[in-house]
Amino acid sequence: MSRRLPVIHEVTEHEAGPYKLERLDLEFSNGERRRYERLLGRGHGAVVVVPMIDAETVLLVREYAAGVHRYELGLVKGRIDEGETAIEAADRELKEEAGYGARSLTLLRSLSLAPTYMSHQTQLVVARDLYPERLPGDEPEELEVVPWKLERLHELILSEDFSEGRSIAALFIAREWLRTQT
Repeated sequence: MSRRLPVIHEVTEHEAGPYKLERLDLEFSNGERRRYERLLGRGHGAVVVVPMIDAETVLLVREYAAGVHRYELGLVKGRIDEGETAIEAADRELKEEAGYGARSLTLLRSLSLAPTYMSHQTQLVVARDLYPERLPGDEPEELEVVPWKLERLHELILSEDFSEGRSIAALFIAREWLRTQT
């Protein structure tokens, strides 16, 4: 079913750190009026990288996650800097966080975090044909790099320290895409 988007009657904006908070006065096609809030990112989006060290093994990184105050296992990820493409950002983040560059980088799709209230988009990139290369990053400590076999993905998703939704979704999407590449 295709629906007409709600009519926006008014938008008010507020500063919210790295985001802008918008309050929307909306009218839906059935005449209902509601106020919604959404966070708009100020950057150029982000990347999440699935680095394949070989055809069966992805490289994960373990880093401190302030939101949950613990060390979290996940994929390489980071912001797209001004003037960078998603592919360039993915290669840079891979070098900064995992110590590898990639000769093959493929943009698969965009992922949203919480589309009901955030505009943020993350670009999913698969990196293959890796080679050692390190760039200095913005992390306060070197990240632990953990190789993980995709055939053991079912174990990883049940691990307490692997909870980030973008990493979980990206691995399932990349695994299915990689199956079509052989």
